[in-house]
Amino acid sequence: MKYGAFGLVEVLGNASAVRVVDQMLKTSDVEFRTWNTRCGGHTLIFMSGEVAAVTAAVDSVRTNPPCEVLNTAVISNPSAETERLVAENESKQKFRK
Repeated sequence: MKYGAFGLVEVLGNASAVRVVDQMLKTSDVEFRTWNTRCGGHTLIFMSGEVAAVTAAVDSVRTNPPCEVLNTAVISNPSAETERLVAENESKQKFRK
């Protein structure tokens, strides 16, 4: 699997994560991959898409945050190992319908 880019946004709490995901999806043509919540409620959101779309989505929450945004990053042309790590997290976080 090959991604143009991954966009990462770190927030506090799952409700904030949903707000960020919603804004990013409305901003540009990106796809929600997964999220990971750690101790203290820190949630890291992973989005994917073309570099320009991911950059626009990440910039939208960085410059006009729907909640407190702790950190953001865009990884263009991610390595195979990075792709594997995201895929492993996706398989652990399958959302039930």
